Amino acid sequence: MDRPPLSKRLAAEALGTFGFFFIGFVSIAAGAPGPIGFGFGLFLMITAFGHISGGHYNPAVTIGLTVGGKHSSSEVVQYIVAQLIGGVVAALVTIALFDGIDVALVNAPGDGISDGKVLILELIATALFLTVISAVATDSSAPWNGVMAPIFIGLFIFTAATVFGPLTGGSFNPARSLAPAITAGEFGDVWLYIVGPIVGGAVGGGLFRWIRQTP
Repeated sequence: MDRPPLSKRLAAEALGTFGFFFIGFVSIAAGAPGPIGFGFGLFLMITAFGHISGGHYNPAVTIGLTVGGKHSSSEVVQYIVAQLIGGVVAALVTIALFDGIDVALVNAPGDGISDGKVLILELIATALFLTVISAVATDSSAPWNGVMAPIFIGLFIFTAATVFGPLTGGSFNPARSLAPAITAGEFGDVWLYIVGPIVGGAVGGGLFRWIRQTP
């Protein structure tokens, strides 16, 4: 199948990010467990648009796949802008539907968790995330590569958000943290959720590329 033009891939990234975040944000507004909304939201949006844009929906994924040699460096900025647009729109729609939810959507460290711990945990979780994505979505030698990718990628986010969420807020995605920070005007901790995931994504993508290199 021919690769869709960049304009359609960017539209798919924006729409997919919107759907992913909106399902997760509404789960928070409804009092449902956040990991379910974000994990299954990601699974569904990758199923919907992953074959068009790659289904990144996350600047750390775009950067990690670029470092791993699986995404064009010339498209990184455009992908990230599309993701941020989709994320901000998702936050705005959620806020319009549910009064007073704006601050609740913003990621924040758990009680007694230092910035350093948050940074390290977000970095490690995102690095592991990129190794999973690289295996199930880009490595044709993996027996679970391809159609199983949406399931395993969504399952990782569900698992990681369940495990790390009480400690870090469970972001692993700069756009997921930055979008509600913009709409709520709350930027105090957002740097943790930009630096940690971006570094982690680059490490994970680079590490998988190194492991898979043949002599």
